[in-house]
Amino acid sequence: MKISVSILGSLNNYKESVLKLNETTSDYLHLDIMDNTFTDTTSFTYDDSKIISNLNNKKLDIHIMSNDLDNILDDYIKLKPDIISFHFEAVKDIKKYINKIKENNIKASLAINPDTNIDDIKEYLNDLDMVLVMSVYAGYGGQKYIETTTDKLKKIKKIQKNYNILIEVDGGINDETINQVKDYVDIVVSGNYVTKSENYQKQINTLINNK
Repeated sequence: MKISVSILGSLNNYKESVLKLNETTSDYLHLDIMDNTFTDTTSFTYDDSKIISNLNNKKLDIHIMSNDLDNILDDYIKLKPDIISFHFEAVKDIKKYINKIKENNIKASLAINPDTNIDDIKEYLNDLDMVLVMSVYAGYGGQKYIETTTDKLKKIKKIQKNYNILIEVDGGINDETINQVKDYVDIVVSGNYVTKSENYQKQINTLINNK
């Protein structure tokens, strides 16, 4: 299990947060992109994202929450991240965006909100590199883990061997909820639990030691 740290909670002091994260053993920096189309909120602009990319020494794990992929996806491809996730619920021509991401040698991932069932995206699993399972509703940091997510993760884990996909979970992950997901995921995203603390590495260690 790898650790991806979301810096959404450090929106106003993200440079400091990125530099602190660079000193840890985290595997990814998870970058949440919201432009007020799919969610009610906004987050990092593309200019912010370029600065973050330049400062960051981790693999970049980009999570786009937008209905407007035609206008913004090309920009984030330029950052050469390891993974780009976009939402099943946000766009219509899903295969087009999967193909565009993969053509640029980036892992293509489909994110699903808590109300979306894994059966809804089964037709895309052969084309994907990863599924990002949201354990909170997209749009805000600091939400509590939705308990029913665990059952969804178990279901995906059972069929994972049939597809060459990674499983990532995002939302409300801390030293307690990690125990509900650790057996079913390849990558776990943790945000405020890490970035709202004084010692990032100490918090990351509690997640790792629960593996």
